[in-house]
Amino acid sequence: MTRGQLIEITTPDGIAEAYLTSPTTQDGPVPGVLFFMDAIGVRPRIEEMADRIAGWGYVVLAPNVFHRHGSVADIAPTTDLRLPGEREKFFPTVMPLVASHTSEEAARDLPAYVAALADQPGVDPRTLGVTGYCMGARLALRAAGQLPDLVAAVGMFHGGGIVTDAVDSPHLVVPRVRAEIVAGHADNDGSMSPEAVAAFDDALRSSGVTATTAVYAGAPHGYTMSDTSMYDEAAAERHFTELQDLFARTLRPSGPT
Repeated sequence: MTRGQLIEITTPDGIAEAYLTSPTTQDGPVPGVLFFMDAIGVRPRIEEMADRIAGWGYVVLAPNVFHRHGSVADIAPTTDLRLPGEREKFFPTVMPLVASHTSEEAARDLPAYVAALADQPGVDPRTLGVTGYCMGARLALRAAGQLPDLVAAVGMFHGGGIVTDAVDSPHLVVPRVRAEIVAGHADNDGSMSPEAVAAFDDALRSSGVTATTAVYAGAPHGYTMSDTSMYDEAAAERHFTELQDLFARTLRPSGPT
């Protein structure tokens, strides 16, 4: 059972729903975390993950980045994606949405998401963490490049398409990033080849970004998502540990406020 709520955010292109969740108890302002969903959308698994992060002492906002195409309910899967073949049948319905969510749209949306999070009671607006999954990993990286003075930590997990030949490839924002990055790549991921992983690592090193990257051996693309057939519990728990440690040393280096 989730403990947060869906809120509505006014963006330049319309209303975006977002899942908002907070620590069960807090003394004083706490940092905010933007949670960028995977292609399957904001749904109970995303809410559950956001609640777990909130339990570490953060206010977490997970926006429906596909808001131009419909509501959270419109986009959510209607079948059990853990069953054989169901995930594969679902993805053709959302891949056009992924392809249409341009870097320009993401850049327009980001200030509205950040403002909505900063306006929540008990949020310290001076620093921000971001984490993203699958396509959300790209959005998390872009957010850090767009707001380098605000974003202090970036989690990127089973991300795809981080290094491409496009003129706006996500990895090209790395020189603008000041945040610390933790990236957990999926093994044998067709959307993030070993060559792409190496190119991303090279970009991080050459730009002097503090980063920890790894390929999670044996973990498939989508390994954090327990509502799909790609779930890998060991990899998902590793991701939570690494993300919690990242946020602790960057967002709350002196402990809770």
